[in-house]
Amino acid sequence: MCGKTVLVVFCLWMAGCSSIGPATVSRDRVDYVNAIGNSWERETLLNIVKLRYGHAPIFFSVTQVVTGYQLQSTLGGGFTASSFNPVTNVFGIAGTAAAQGQYTDRPTVIYTPLTGVDFLQKLMTPIPPSAVLFALAAGYDAEILMPIMLDGINGVDNRSRRGSMSHAADPRFSRVVQLIRELQMAGALQVRIQAPKNSTETSLISFTPTNDPQVANEREELRSLLGLGQHLQKFQVYYGGYSGKNDEISMMTRSMLEVMLELAAGIRVPDSDVNEGRVAQGLAQESQGVAVVNILSGHEAPQDASIRVQYNDLWFWIADTDIRSKSIFATVMLLFSISDIGVKGSGTIVTVPANG
Repeated sequence: MCGKTVLVVFCLWMAGCSSIGPATVSRDRVDYVNAIGNSWERETLLNIVKLRYGHAPIFFSVTQVVTGYQLQSTLGGGFTASSFNPVTNVFGIAGTAAAQGQYTDRPTVIYTPLTGVDFLQKLMTPIPPSAVLFALAAGYDAEILMPIMLDGINGVDNRSRRGSMSHAADPRFSRVVQLIRELQMAGALQVRIQAPKNSTETSLISFTPTNDPQVANEREELRSLLGLGQHLQKFQVYYGGYSGKNDEISMMTRSMLEVMLELAAGIRVPDSDVNEGRVAQGLAQESQGVAVVNILSGHEAPQDASIRVQYNDLWFWIADTDIRSKSIFATVMLLFSISDIGVKGSGTIVTVPANG
């Protein structure tokens, strides 16, 4: 009996003092990725909705997550013995044992608001053309990426839906984007980013030789639409208005605030909000035009939503079955990452002390 008691006490002591940290990694790492990622998407959607209703966007960056785990166990016991009774020939002994465990999880999440200079630099500064080229080189669809990121390329204007700045697209813009996509798919267009030591970064687009007549025709059509030299194969890419030079490609890129305003214009809001002046008439109330991302609204919480937020007693969401809108919204989230939206720092830090 004594040996068994010692073994039980030893096992409980080992369980109470062993580290629980390794067991939490596989679970908590995924959980925090999902939680932070989902909250970032919901925050972005909420700010797009706020812009639609004429309110300023507010961003909070999750800069640090500290979570502590503690497992405590206690063991108690006692016994009583009675004297030997010669009449009954019995020696009495009675014992009690008690065990108790306590598990504690104390997470601390630190948020930093995006304000002041950080807001101006990171939300209102145009996306650099190199970011456009990086995304194209990574395989992102030009027909999704470029209409979101660009106001124009070499004087060929994209459509704008941003309030008083709204205007129709140059009919050539969609064809330019389509040609870039087709050349991209055919491997006939290459993107290069040169960063020589002690020199400024240079972005380049170059055409590769081809024996395919169709690809060659598409390349020449693109040259003509952008006013590029017929015998040139390499073109430097700059931010700004069209310079008129035939060896340059000028991109008027948008800031992330402008991208969000473009998305906000297409939100489907109740007619009553428009009639009462709560929100300006947007793309969804017009007879023409298709929203960049189809953001729906309603008074009831949606049951099949990829992302959803509540604002002013209304629900706003992107349907989980709308793969086009989900893909474009995911591209917007990529642009936030490329554009380094958020407060400067070493990134989100997750500290997990686990005590046994």
